[in-house]
Amino acid sequence: MNIIVLGAGLVGSAIAKDLARESAFTVTAADISQTSLDRLARTPSIRCIREDLASPDVLRALVAPFDLVIGAVPGFMGYQTVATVIDAGKPIVDISFFPEDAFELDALAKQRGVTALVDCGVAPGCGNILFAHADSQLDRSTRFLCYVGGLPAIRRKPYEYAAVFSPLDVIEEYTRPARYVEHGETVVKPALTDVELLDFPGVGTLEAFNSDGLRSLALTMNAPDMKEKTLRYPGHADLMRALRDTGFFSKEPMLVNDTYVRPLDLTAKLLFPFWKLPEGEEDLTVMKVIVEGEKEGALVRYTYDMLDRYDPATDTTSMARTTGYTCSVAARLLASGVFAQSGICPPEFLGRHPVAYSALMQGLRERGVFFRETVETISSEDRP
Repeated sequence: MNIIVLGAGLVGSAIAKDLARESAFTVTAADISQTSLDRLARTPSIRCIREDLASPDVLRALVAPFDLVIGAVPGFMGYQTVATVIDAGKPIVDISFFPEDAFELDALAKQRGVTALVDCGVAPGCGNILFAHADSQLDRSTRFLCYVGGLPAIRRKPYEYAAVFSPLDVIEEYTRPARYVEHGETVVKPALTDVELLDFPGVGTLEAFNSDGLRSLALTMNAPDMKEKTLRYPGHADLMRALRDTGFFSKEPMLVNDTYVRPLDLTAKLLFPFWKLPEGEEDLTVMKVIVEGEKEGALVRYTYDMLDRYDPATDTTSMARTTGYTCSVAARLLASGVFAQSGICPPEFLGRHPVAYSALMQGLRERGVFFRETVETISSEDRP
């Protein structure tokens, strides 16, 4: 099978390398960055192509010879990329964190008879999958809560953060309004609000704040309370709120010395050098998913815990592992025909599919990414 990975950044390269391990796959990576392609070209089994993926015409011609497409472009390119690939009649597994509603492409995907597995990373991605699996074990789900964050192992003031995926997508987490479901109603809150401190074994105290990670779950799942929060080291949310509220993340051009400048572009130039993870330095990914519901008259809680770290043997960041391997294992499910539903398919559709769920969890375990499941019966007094 011929597979093309669109985007050769930290996560895209991890996906390409993992897929290239399969003798049944011929893997090509495409990116506009020659630097990214040069790093990936050290893997001889991967063919590299330099192309402008932002051009729909270029993209349509590029994917034509391939059987399966992987989307690993930044979020601002994601929707148009997925739309073009679907229109070209090619199945796609996508990890881009685009703000548009993917279900707007559902009719086109079904018309073309292709599967478009979207949001297939760690979060959104694994959180959706675990929620749907737990929901399938319950008579009725009542609460979903996901805490997740990628962090540098070494904390450096003032930000104590490193962008281990597209930095522009990180800023989206700080600016995009957070949509939740509370008591069966959709609630919209500003990002970076409702900060709470939580302790995680092996990591310590982290802060959790509102971010727009619920996405498709608000439409596809029926629990009356659903929320996702991003994790950072304490104090990070205050810094980001100050920058955002002052206007540093604004996309609206402003006149500065007779020149129009987008504040976001200047902020990116200034911030990203501070947020770059030094080569070979360790990062980690923390995730806790809680699903509560009713089963045979009892209140039951499913808890999934994951702590993953940078892999020095393969020089792969934890965020690339947890996001990329979720995508690459899911791609194998499409390639093998285990999952073949046409249309727009968010990750929770995998969680509802028993064979796909088992294969996905096994694939992650084989790559060293482990979710510890705890199931307990709870009393009404123990509920938050």
